[in-house]
Order: sequence, then C-alpha cells, then structure tokens
Amino acid sequence: MATIHSVHRSQCHLAWDNSIPPVIHVSSGETVTFECLDASNGQVTPESSASTLTSLELSSLDQVNGPVFVDFASPGDTLQIDVLEVDTAEWGWTGIIPGFGLLADEFPEAALKIWKIERTHSKNPDDVYGHAWFDKEEGIKIPLRPFAGEMGVAPGEKGSFSTIPPYRTGGNIDTKHLYKGATLFLPVEVPGALFSIGDGHAAQGDGEVCGTAIETPMKVTVRLSVIKNKSYVKAPHFETPPRKNVSDEGYYCTTGVSPDIREATRDAVRHMIALLTEEYGLDRVEAYMLCSVAGDLRMHEVVDMPNYVIGMMMPKSIFNHEE
Repeated sequence: MATIHSVHRSQCHLAWDNSIPPVIHVSSGETVTFECLDASNGQVTPESSASTLTSLELSSLDQVNGPVFVDFASPGDTLQIDVLEVDTAEWGWTGIIPGFGLLADEFPEAALKIWKIERTHSKNPDDVYGHAWFDKEEGIKIPLRPFAGEMGVAPGEKGSFSTIPPYRTGGNIDTKHLYKGATLFLPVEVPGALFSIGDGHAAQGDGEVCGTAIETPMKVTVRLSVIKNKSYVKAPHFETPPRKNVSDEGYYCTTGVSPDIREATRDAVRHMIALLTEEYGLDRVEAYMLCSVAGDLRMHEVVDMPNYVIGMMMPKSIFNHEE
C-alpha cells in the first residue's frame, strides 16, 4: 500500500480549533501516515518513575497530529476514516495520575508501570498484534490490538476546545474497537473537516478506568474519504471488521447496582479490584491498572428503575500463562 501523504510528530496541536491552519491538503480517498508521540507528549520515557507523573506539564498532554484538510469536505458531510495500519513503539506505559481516573479519590498517589511490547509479526489479520506481560510470576499477559485513542475533526463553533474530552466531532473517544481494519465516521462541521489523530494505545479495556491505557508512541495510516449521503451521522459512528476463527471469550464479571449510573460503575470496578487482590495476589494499584488495560465495562440493565446494573468484565484468557 503506497502512502501518499505524511504528518510528522512535530506537526501537532493541543486544542480542537477550526482556526488552526492545516498542515497538509489531501483529496478524498487518499491515505495519510501520522507519526505520533504518546499522550504524555514525550514526557514519559522508558526510564521514567512515578515521580514523573507528579511533575507532568498537564497543558501539553493529549496532543493530536494534524490537522488535515480534506478537499471538498463540507459541513453536513461525513468523513470516513479507514484504519489501515497501526504500529507501536517497543514500550508503553500505564499510570495513575493524581486527581484523574474513575476512582481518583481512592487512589491519590502516583504510580507508573513501564511495559515491554512484544510483537507477534503474524500475517493473519485475525491474530493479535502482540503481547505485553503484566506479571510474569502470576502468569498475567495482555493481548495487544493497538489503536488511536484520539481521532476527530474540528468543531463548527469558534474557539479552542481541550483535547482531553470526547465531542460529537470525535476527539478523545478512547474506543478500543478502532484497531486496524475498523472504520470511523465523523460529522463534518467545517470546510475540509480538519482531521487530527493521536494518543496511541497498545491495549485498553472499555472504560480506561484508571485514566490511562498502555500508552505508546505510534505510527498510524488512515484513508480519509468524504461521504455525502450519511446525514444521520451526528456523532461518532464506527464499524469493525469481521474476525474469523476467533473463539468466544470467557469472562469473570463483577457488577455494581445503583440508581446512580456513575456509582454503579465505580462499584463494579471496586468489586473487580477486590477480586484481583484476593484471587491473584495483586495489590490494589496493580488491580486498578489491570482493570484499565484489560477489563471491559458493560451496561447490563437500564430499564428496571430505579437501579442500573453495570459490569466490569475481565477476560479469563489473560491469566495462567507460562513464560
């Protein structure tokens, strides 16, 4: 596959703002390769310690690379983003940043885990990208399927909007299903769409509950196409590729039940942390990180008022591996 355009690490910005000039122009259907630093903007390195997280320059976090002007994209159109390739660095990190995360009030101290990313180099598109050991002694190994946590287009409103939250135009949507072969659809609100991307993740659970995934620098290639007949796309839509020869995953699930959906979610995670500490000998910080990189939050029940049921589903396949 020939790449026609490229965006370099230095071509990045720290806000969604339709006044930021594009770094390149492309035609609909062309491909672009982006070289992206991790979400810390290079502040975390393989040699970092937890103290690095207490001195982060927060205003530099979650930079995105771009923007890319797509010719003939107009407000009311849809931008189709086909994820063609995603490659990570040989390392990644997961951190607990004070004041950030679903259980920030219960985990006030900074913590950092540096991962070694091991590629499989399989040519089978249904195989995982690689693995990273969470704990060799306990036999816990995480399968990797990398993706970009940030993909978005400029909002129609004037002004500067943080890259930390998600928006109807995309942004920090942190959706683990946008791996190689997936397609994202975003509503266009400004001429040229002004697409940007960043925040490489080697693995993440649905919810990213501690605030970080396996964060990593990445090289990602996408195809950008303007679609004129999807006026119903008012917020991010996506589709995933079929995966052949993939057996159904087994899970252990803990739940939270509450009339407050956020508290139900927090309880589901708390209960999984308790299980992981009792059954697998992890400390609470390790268990919280494992929930963030491997556990999937699910909304199980929403109609039997007044209570909601939220689950934290941990795949059983990550346990009991031999080195």
